Amino acid sequence: MRRDSRRQVVPLRSNVRLAQSLWGKLSGFVLKQLSELTKKHRFSVAAGDLLLLDGRWYVTHAGLLRIAERRRCTGIRTSAERHLSDSNSNRWVFKATVYRRSAPKGFVGYGDADPSNVSLRVRGAEMRVAETRAVNRALRKAYGIGICSIEELGYLSSPPERVQGKRIDSSHSNGNGSGTRQPRLRDKLCLLIRKYELDPTLVKLYAADFCGTEALRDASRDLVEAFISTLAEEATKDRAALVCKLNSYNQLEEVKS
Repeated sequence: MRRDSRRQVVPLRSNVRLAQSLWGKLSGFVLKQLSELTKKHRFSVAAGDLLLLDGRWYVTHAGLLRIAERRRCTGIRTSAERHLSDSNSNRWVFKATVYRRSAPKGFVGYGDADPSNVSLRVRGAEMRVAETRAVNRALRKAYGIGICSIEELGYLSSPPERVQGKRIDSSHSNGNGSGTRQPRLRDKLCLLIRKYELDPTLVKLYAADFCGTEALRDASRDLVEAFISTLAEEATKDRAALVCKLNSYNQLEEVKS
């Protein structure tokens, strides 16, 4: 019993430590959720299984595939729903079925994607996005995972709305105080780091240099937004060049020390 408890505590402590280094101090509710997800599903923050956005945990596609492997998933079948899809408008609907030994009939999930709910970076790949979303939903059903996957969140990847040529930041509420809550800047930055597998420490050094401050937390919101936009553009165009730039900050730190 003691050995088992140790095996559960160690990854939880590691998850909490890394999560706080990435997203800052976590609330009691968020920590409780992380504890449950760690113990029940053995999700790892370091492996990229989980993301914290706007105070909520989301599982990643990679995390779902890892849990399927651990629990010996017997197969995943996907197919396009032709009667619901339209290749001319790049709208795709997929059906995915996940098979387990104990449930030979499988667990079914559906996913859709079109230009309105995918980011500009993957525009033209709506078919693959739809398939991924379908697989994620089926895997979540098969293994009883109650949190949504990050790839299913269309609002995270939607282009900004425009009214009379002006950009509307949907992270702010409308006139009556309602409105959709969007991820904070820190969450957006963490999502970029996770997506392009960048070193968080080096990204923070680059951000401070970009904003002209000693630390990223001292920079204004406008500067941080500009940095995130620049980082996303550089990562999309040439990730290798970006990594080289980040490594140069590591060399500067070594010289200072």
